[in-house]
Amino acid sequence: MTEFEYETEIGNEEDNLKALRIIVKNEIGVLRDITKIVADNRGNITYAQTFIIKYGENKGNALVYIEIESGNFEKIREEIENLDTVIELEEEKPFDKVFGKRVIIFGGGALVSQVALGAISEADRHNLRGERISVDTMPIIGEEELAEAVKAVSRLHRAEILVLAGGLMGGKITEEVKKLRKEGIPVVALNMFGTVPRVADVVISDPVMAGTLSVMHISEKAKFDIDRVRGKRI
Repeated sequence: MTEFEYETEIGNEEDNLKALRIIVKNEIGVLRDITKIVADNRGNITYAQTFIIKYGENKGNALVYIEIESGNFEKIREEIENLDTVIELEEEKPFDKVFGKRVIIFGGGALVSQVALGAISEADRHNLRGERISVDTMPIIGEEELAEAVKAVSRLHRAEILVLAGGLMGGKITEEVKKLRKEGIPVVALNMFGTVPRVADVVISDPVMAGTLSVMHISEKAKFDIDRVRGKRI
């Protein structure tokens, strides 16, 4: 099987990951109480996010979202729901089941849109066959701004690959690309001026193809392995 062939068999393995969306009062110690209940019932929190709600009927309260594996989930849910600070609780599908893996695209607006065209078109093919791949884009220019954006990718939940689309990138951006690759997130760069192409995993001249191959790399159904072309220009 070559790196461009598609697998015909798709695994249907189910895991025991569960998720809860919880609306709580904005009070000190609420998150501590929730996590203690999970721990006491042998649950393991694999992902969590919390923020103050700015709009709607729950404005001023907080949203806590947690993904839990193992443990007595029904008991966890019941005990959390009985907390005085909990306003509303609902079981949700984990993000992996909804949005799946993420392709992140940064750079100049026109080039970002072309990379996104290839990524979205390819992701559509895979998602129709049962996968979940989402595409996140942000047109952004400036060395400082791009360096900060690249640095933040390692903190993004489900981020699997970064594409840098621009005409000139180097300096601090290059340093952050090196660090990101050490975190295990591959970086695809367009053929551009600057030092970023020297440190990217692969350089792809055509922006549409860059988006397409980036999706193929993270897909479980297609076989394009960046490791097999690392350091090359396509």
